[in-house]
Amino acid sequence: MLHQYEITIVGGGPAGMFAAFYAGMRGADVLLVESTAALGGQPATQYPQKMIYDIAGIDGVNGVALTQRLAQQMDHFQPEIRLDTRVDSINPATGTDLVVDWLQVDANTPAAKANPHGYILQTNQGSIATQTVLIATGGGAFAPRRLAVDYPTEWDGQRVIYTVRDVAALTGQTLAIAGGGDSAIDWALTLVDRAQDVHLIHRRQQFRGLESSVAQLKQSRVHIHTPFVIDGLSLTANDQLAVDLRPVHGDEHEHLVVDRLLVNYGFASDNKQLRRWELALDHNLVTVDRLYQTSRPGIFAIGDVVTYPGKVKLIANAFGEAPIAVDAALRTIHPDLRQPPHSAAVIGK
Repeated sequence: MLHQYEITIVGGGPAGMFAAFYAGMRGADVLLVESTAALGGQPATQYPQKMIYDIAGIDGVNGVALTQRLAQQMDHFQPEIRLDTRVDSINPATGTDLVVDWLQVDANTPAAKANPHGYILQTNQGSIATQTVLIATGGGAFAPRRLAVDYPTEWDGQRVIYTVRDVAALTGQTLAIAGGGDSAIDWALTLVDRAQDVHLIHRRQQFRGLESSVAQLKQSRVHIHTPFVIDGLSLTANDQLAVDLRPVHGDEHEHLVVDRLLVNYGFASDNKQLRRWELALDHNLVTVDRLYQTSRPGIFAIGDVVTYPGKVKLIANAFGEAPIAVDAALRTIHPDLRQPPHSAAVIGK
């Protein structure tokens, strides 16, 4: 017989981890599943050393530290976690082999009428029975967008860097950073006081980062090269990296000699599993209502995977969406559930 969880959270990034913590605050029987071998999502794996500034009350934290703090927070309630678990399908539960003795579902509610037994998640690690599902998969499977220039593959991670693992290793070096969004600007500002020199290369005259960051960038000693694109890479006689910059308009190239090139063109994401889960999508993002319920009763979604009018893709937003979705999921199961207490009444004892 399968045990049936009240809430199964799919995705172990910041949104999913905080949702698991909050579900523990509400006393829910919760399971957190993550398709990779570690929690933390994109901040932990793609920019572990990059500073994150959009979390209220925390004046900057990198991806590794944020993941550690969220893990410590979850430990208050010790939710069950399954790693390396990929959800292939989400099917209505129609069998009778479920442990549902604790379940108090009002048969007259629309959710109960539409799906009285919850769902069975078919995964690469077996089946999971759950009354509700909370999807927090972020951008899905993601990989950095690569530089559109040929160079030896053995330079990856050494001379050409897509993910910074060790900031200290860049101290005192001359660096070029390619990109014009928040990530590129943040790295330039983070490294400018550590490096010998920092050059920021962007193909447009205007940057796409937050206005405050752009203003800080222009006041810093970062060398800005706009509008230029990288046209070629080669090695100098001193084993440094020669970067050929081609102007977007005109013919006069610029040439840089640096120790490392950091490429920050963003990430290409793949959310193919959302189509397999039979959810209503808008441009490959899940559409949700004001309680973050998807087109399927009892399935909710939060974070970068969702879209709705006014959606802003910030970790802070995902943290705000999580309690609303968890409370809505619990009310689907227990319609008479009381309002949640203040957090200090649960943890501060």
